[in-house]
Amino acid sequence: MTEAGAGLNRRTFLEGVLAATALAAVPRALRAMPNNISPSTALQRLMEGNARYVRNQIDVKDFSAGRAARAQAQYPIAAILSCADSRVAPEFIFDRDPGELFVCRVAGNYMNVDILASLEYGVEVLGAPLIMVLGHTNCGAVKAVLQYEKDRKPLPGHLQMLLDAVSPGVVEAMRQGPTDQLDHAIEANVRHNAQRIRQAHPVIAKAVVEKRLDVVSAVYELATGEVRLLK
Repeated sequence: MTEAGAGLNRRTFLEGVLAATALAAVPRALRAMPNNISPSTALQRLMEGNARYVRNQIDVKDFSAGRAARAQAQYPIAAILSCADSRVAPEFIFDRDPGELFVCRVAGNYMNVDILASLEYGVEVLGAPLIMVLGHTNCGAVKAVLQYEKDRKPLPGHLQMLLDAVSPGVVEAMRQGPTDQLDHAIEANVRHNAQRIRQAHPVIAKAVVEKRLDVVSAVYELATGEVRLLK
């Protein structure tokens, strides 16, 4: 082998070693892109995690593992719009690790411009393949709307603004007058906001049409821990 050839081989070898070293230094989460999955797969993982949570057999978590990788990037498998209720904690409910859920929370789980922009970020920038609007049983915000529609007694501070935002998803349910009005209104509010998100142009509606995103509705049962998908 000539000296030039030996030098070339050494250089190629060194370049290969450096490339391998550089790749090893890149966090696995950045290379694997774990949210590059279908919407149905993302939903399946959420529901499997909820089943573990209901059985009280959640996966043991090492919260320090992957911390350095998460400092570089995030790849959530789902964006969740849930109520701010202290009893509703999506990461626990779905038994997910840090970085797996992009969660937006507001009392009454309704969509406004800020929530929509956040969800658009979760879908367009972070690549979340699923959005779930998650209501819960005995929701105080929905209950307050029902009470306000009956007595028209205004609430203090900015609470009235919150009721006004939740009302559109609840009033129609009140007109139907089911036996269990609160439960029906909670479901109606979730469906109403999921539909608004699904049709939100230009980002989310386009992703739904392209089938790289799905928007689903669900209700969390406080007493059992179960998440029930709505049709």
